[in-house]
Amino acid sequence: MIQGVMPHDHHDHDHARGNEKRALFAAALTASFMGVELIAGILTGSLALIADAGHMLADSGALIFAWLAFRITRRPADARRTFGWGRFQVLAAFANGIALIMLTLWILLEAIERIGEQPEIAGAPMAIVAVLGLLINLGAFAVLHGGDRENLNMRGALLHVAGDILGSIAAIVAGIVILTTGWTPIDPILSVLIAMLLLKAAAGLVIESGRILLEAAPDHIDRNAVANDLSANTPGVLRIHHMHLWAIAPDRLVATLHAVLEEDACEIATISAIRKRLLAHHGIGHVTVEVERN
Repeated sequence: MIQGVMPHDHHDHDHARGNEKRALFAAALTASFMGVELIAGILTGSLALIADAGHMLADSGALIFAWLAFRITRRPADARRTFGWGRFQVLAAFANGIALIMLTLWILLEAIERIGEQPEIAGAPMAIVAVLGLLINLGAFAVLHGGDRENLNMRGALLHVAGDILGSIAAIVAGIVILTTGWTPIDPILSVLIAMLLLKAAAGLVIESGRILLEAAPDHIDRNAVANDLSANTPGVLRIHHMHLWAIAPDRLVATLHAVLEEDACEIATISAIRKRLLAHHGIGHVTVEVERN
């Protein structure tokens, strides 16, 4: 049995450190304004502001969790965690998605209860606070957007902050409508619309991270097609069977397989060709091959 591992270069570690710093800075920005928005929501009677403050509270925790995940992920592999800590960021993304789903469900219930009511809402202060919140959220989004957007943990953090941006926009629109028309149902109606958008995005994050945690084959890779490709394009290989594909993290694909070789095929050369084919054409860098003869 021969194994090949794709090396990690200094650029990967630098990128991870950059993601870590961005997550921490975004968490600080979000947390700094959350209390202001919550107090303003209670004083003005705006569910949109309270909902957005709730988003910011959850997002501050989510961003801190993402920052912690990036720090833990940088730890080297050891005798017990032979693949390292890379999957912790997937766990963080899964937890963030679940938290966001629970938050949006609460907002939906609160908004539905308020739609039939006519609460007193101070439109002008609500809009002013919402504008300030939007600026804070845009700053946090800009910081995170400069990181690695292919990273599942970073995508989860971006999704949380994007939800805050939508919530702030909804609060601004609601404040303007209430200020100009006095029609207060716009506040819970917009909250419902934003919650539905966030619910869909959060469900996608949970499904994608959950698939990795269950060690399912990535969506973009067909295991049978990969096996057929190796059989057809690797000299010395008769067929591939017992092939397993999964991901430690979205950017770390792993494969194990049995390769049936021709009688006169060189094992070392053939296995090397299999590894090169998997890396170059399928992006799979960690490969374990068991050799069999026909």
